[in-house]
Amino acid sequence: MLISLPVQVCSSTTDTVLRLLFMQSSLSFPFLSTWETDDCFFTQRAVQWKCSQGTKQEHHTGVLMPVSGWRSRNLKKANVGKTSLIMTLVSEEFPAVVPYRAEEITIPADVTPERVPTHIVDYSEAEQTDEQLYQEISKANVICIVYSVNNKKSIEKVTSHWIPLINERTDKDSRVPLILVGNKSDLVEHSSMETVLPIMNKYTEIETCVECSAKNLKNISELFYYAQKAVLHPTGPLYCPEKKEMRSACIRALTRIFKVSDLDNDGILNDHELTFFQRTCFNTPLAPQALEDVKNVVRKNLTDGVRDNGLTLKGFLFLHTLFIQRGRHETTWAVLRRFGYDDDLELHQDYLFPLLKIPPDCTTELNHNAYLFLQSVFDKHDKDRDNALCPEELMDLFDVFPYVPWGLDVNSTVCTNDQGWITYQGYLSQWTLTTYLDVQRCLEYLGYLGYSIIAEQESQASAIAVTRDKKHDLQKKQTQRNVFRCHVFGITGSGKTGFLQGFLGRNLVRQRAIKEEHKSYYAISTAHVYGQEKYLLLHEIFPDFDFLSETELSCDIVCLIYDVSNPCSFEYCARIFKQYFMDSKTPCMLIAAKSDLPETKQQYCMTPLEFCRKHKMPPPQTYTCNTAAAPSKDIFIKLTTMAVYPHARLRCMCTCNRCTFCLCQNFLNSELVQTVRTKLYTVIFSRHIPHADLKSSIFWLRASVGATVCAMLGFAMYRALLRPR
Repeated sequence: MLISLPVQVCSSTTDTVLRLLFMQSSLSFPFLSTWETDDCFFTQRAVQWKCSQGTKQEHHTGVLMPVSGWRSRNLKKANVGKTSLIMTLVSEEFPAVVPYRAEEITIPADVTPERVPTHIVDYSEAEQTDEQLYQEISKANVICIVYSVNNKKSIEKVTSHWIPLINERTDKDSRVPLILVGNKSDLVEHSSMETVLPIMNKYTEIETCVECSAKNLKNISELFYYAQKAVLHPTGPLYCPEKKEMRSACIRALTRIFKVSDLDNDGILNDHELTFFQRTCFNTPLAPQALEDVKNVVRKNLTDGVRDNGLTLKGFLFLHTLFIQRGRHETTWAVLRRFGYDDDLELHQDYLFPLLKIPPDCTTELNHNAYLFLQSVFDKHDKDRDNALCPEELMDLFDVFPYVPWGLDVNSTVCTNDQGWITYQGYLSQWTLTTYLDVQRCLEYLGYLGYSIIAEQESQASAIAVTRDKKHDLQKKQTQRNVFRCHVFGITGSGKTGFLQGFLGRNLVRQRAIKEEHKSYYAISTAHVYGQEKYLLLHEIFPDFDFLSETELSCDIVCLIYDVSNPCSFEYCARIFKQYFMDSKTPCMLIAAKSDLPETKQQYCMTPLEFCRKHKMPPPQTYTCNTAAAPSKDIFIKLTTMAVYPHARLRCMCTCNRCTFCLCQNFLNSELVQTVRTKLYTVIFSRHIPHADLKSSIFWLRASVGATVCAMLGFAMYRALLRPR
């Protein structure tokens, strides 16, 4: 019997019968609810069936993840009763006349506890060819081999014919799960399990064996339920029956789940973390007594499974091993699938890369919730509380990744402390950089860290803020963006790399300690623009005048660097500006690098200052990173300011916070002025004005005079403040 997928609608009578049958054998249970500590079973409503050990045991269904569907096929020697099984399932009565082969039956998804459409395909040697059999085997998701418990020859044919035939037609690495079905149990008083048990031990692809009776309607619905279970919750990927231990891939996946769930990174799951884990996976609250019962079970069987009244990694793995050994592997599968794993115990692509639509000319940034999550991850791994991640702490953070995501060039891309360790600011900057340049990779990284689980969001896509088109920002003359991109142009040796490293606070001495293979073409950090923190991303562009790609030309501000000591350095900047940026709306700034060296005359038709005046650019800004302390960041604040306000012709470029322009800007952006303005708006717009006053000409005359006086006073104050400059 092969069980498969596409959905066809059963008749109403059959639909009702199937619904009742399957509901009788369907149960839902949480991960850690009500234990019987003597035998480590959950105490909930169960179904009894003949297990491989030949005794009756309780089995329960778990919280299931729906899949696309599955296909089951019945294989039998003639007269073992497999066609009767199918017909009895549908009609709920033993058929008086049994044909050679039953027609294909489709059980709709809504009548099964797993919510999966099920196709039951019968096979008869008398009516079908071997080629038809091979085709059905290749399409099957699970195969039920039916034998008669009162016929030893039919049992022998299971190993002599059917299992070898199936294995020949399936790939060794992806064997189809098998269910052994012993029919006609009503004709014998003994069990066939002693005969079948050696077969199950020999062939690991056999999931289970069920004894049933089509005539007495015994275990009919259970048979098809466990066939479904073999497909949706296979034992093979989780457990090795020969070694009687979990497979390495399962241990690796559960270890990651444990580390993600260990919110304080102390190596144990405390009561709060276990309760959160229970609610996350099964949406069920956890009673305090049930939690203590679980810990007692672990203490009873494992010496180091509980520490400081919390569950250790060994205890966590022991519980899942116990589930699998007791036939409760659907519980482990529920946990694995909630944390994004597929049937191969790899993180599913839909989990790692959720759908995120990004319109053209829009950028991606992390939102506030994402930064809060990343802050909690940093605090979780910064064990010494020095506001930096040492190499050991960083590797501990990346332990939930299948690979190390950050290379050695990251240390030269973001801010580090004196030991070269990534600081908190550098850590957030690197995440901001990844989100801006490669948002899909950022989604993948957040998936490894369990963002959607811990932050209780639908997916990692909720962590991303997609900005509006830059053209709209220019039209409205304001932006909500927080990350701005600056492309740095200049010939080789002009000081571009030193300029990038200076932005990260590294003087020339610290820059010389960076190995050539560890250098980066990016640098990102924060800059404050009138009290608001913004990220500035510097990108060093390879000097190639003949060809610049669209990506190299797309930025928020252009930085043209020339070496004051090299007479041929400025010409390249002038040519780049005239060729690509003279007619664009992208603001540009000229940087006179290495200003600590003697300045030489540039071999160009005009001086850099004259060039800037001609093209209405700010005057050249001097810069050097050859300082005893960290280089000045004033120039980078100017760049960020120009990027944030590209439409404005800023009269002041000093950002000194002492001159008139800076003082006015800071005053206008101060909290006091904002509060006063808000209160004035509230008073004006909420003030009750009589209807008669609105029609009075005197009222409008007073309002006009008041507005005129305020405008004149404001203009006079502005002129008075600018006169000293």
